[in-house]
Amino acid sequence: MHAGRLEEARRAAIQAVDGLQSCTPIMGLLAMIHFQLGDRQAAHDVVERAASQPSGTADGYDALANISLQLGLHERSNALYRRATEAAPREARFWYNLATSERGFGRLAAAEAACQQAIDVNVQSFPSYLLRSELCVQSAASNHVEELRRLANDSALDDRGRMFLAYALGKELDELGRYDEAFHWFQLGATTRRRHLAYDIAADEAKLARIAALYTPALMRERGTDAVDSGRYVFVVGLPRSGTTLVERILTGHAGVRSNGETDNFATALLGRVVPTPVAAAGEREDPFARALAADPAVVAKRYAALAGNVADGGKIVEKLPMNYLYSGAIHRALPGARIVLLGRDPLDSCFAMYRTLFAAAYPFSYELNELARYYAAYWRLIAHWRQCLGESLFEVSYEQLVAEPQLVGPRLAEHCGIAWNVDALAVERHTGVSLTASAAQVRRPIYGTSSGRWRHYHTHLAPLIQALHERGIELPEDA
Repeated sequence: MHAGRLEEARRAAIQAVDGLQSCTPIMGLLAMIHFQLGDRQAAHDVVERAASQPSGTADGYDALANISLQLGLHERSNALYRRATEAAPREARFWYNLATSERGFGRLAAAEAACQQAIDVNVQSFPSYLLRSELCVQSAASNHVEELRRLANDSALDDRGRMFLAYALGKELDELGRYDEAFHWFQLGATTRRRHLAYDIAADEAKLARIAALYTPALMRERGTDAVDSGRYVFVVGLPRSGTTLVERILTGHAGVRSNGETDNFATALLGRVVPTPVAAAGEREDPFARALAADPAVVAKRYAALAGNVADGGKIVEKLPMNYLYSGAIHRALPGARIVLLGRDPLDSCFAMYRTLFAAAYPFSYELNELARYYAAYWRLIAHWRQCLGESLFEVSYEQLVAEPQLVGPRLAEHCGIAWNVDALAVERHTGVSLTASAAQVRRPIYGTSSGRWRHYHTHLAPLIQALHERGIELPEDA
């Protein structure tokens, strides 16, 4: 599977599960291979068959829960995570996974209880401390600051533990209005995270410039044949922490609209079906962007449609992966009828929101202020390019305007996406759909604008970021 030989992998996995009477991780692997091949029904059948086995291992249930998430089987996933905790109640990681699932459903008290269970069985379940802090707004009467500070100041603590605890402390202190202390911990967490990353900001700057150079306005004006009904797809893109989850919740508040969440469906369809290009000279590295550009748009579209799944006639499928901004040109070529919704936010609020967030694997530029400014400038140049290229397919939403005037922005958003407007969609706190993003707890609250201008609490601390953005021509608020 890891070598990309999926058909061979599928045959081997089918042999491996033959005759098994217990739920084991290999069943989850088989379902994952089916899914990567675009055979969602086969993956679904494996999950159902494995879940019905009379016994199983915790790792088996956990693996099935993970693929169930990708299939959109959220209730099934939650039940499997719970079975993993029952099979191995002294393993903190299974309680943590259950907590993230409960948060996705908006069952925040249950999520907090699962976090606490993870901590009780293993005091070093550091991700659980951060998740627990993120589940609700902390108050002077109810917070974990002293507990977190005691743990974070332990001289025996390793970098991984210190990183999670630092972000948890920063988040709680911020909500208590203790901004100088909060920034100390945000900075410590970010510095610790950056120290363990092999990352070159110059390489990312070059990648974004290369994308713009390849996907020219002339190329984007060449509208090809629509190989699938691409008008059913809506891609919500933008930098992380810019309001993409809020837009997703508003859209899915309408009948006939469902979201695949943050999947890499399009990137998989594009990069898994590219045409190799000749290597110009011995030892020269192949250009992945040129390879992607050479992919047959019709093949990419059909592969994507298989991964995205079905929807009723007239319905819409939302793909909410922020960094699909990298693929906006490729999306437009393969799916010319798709709508791309771009979230924009005040540059300083946007950058600080990323800086104070611990991401799982993506966005390595967000842990150092100068690198953050450099990436933001490169991103903004790419966005300016997409504005030239994509025309009416691109619809820009200002986060600040959305939270201030949702009753004005919401109908325009729905119209752009071809959705009949329903004002009830703005009551995002009443939506029952699952949310698996970093904003999963926030979207259980009514639309609020208190995050706008948050950077001003940290004006002095963010001076290097402000200067670096100024130097790169980014327009900032007058009081920056």
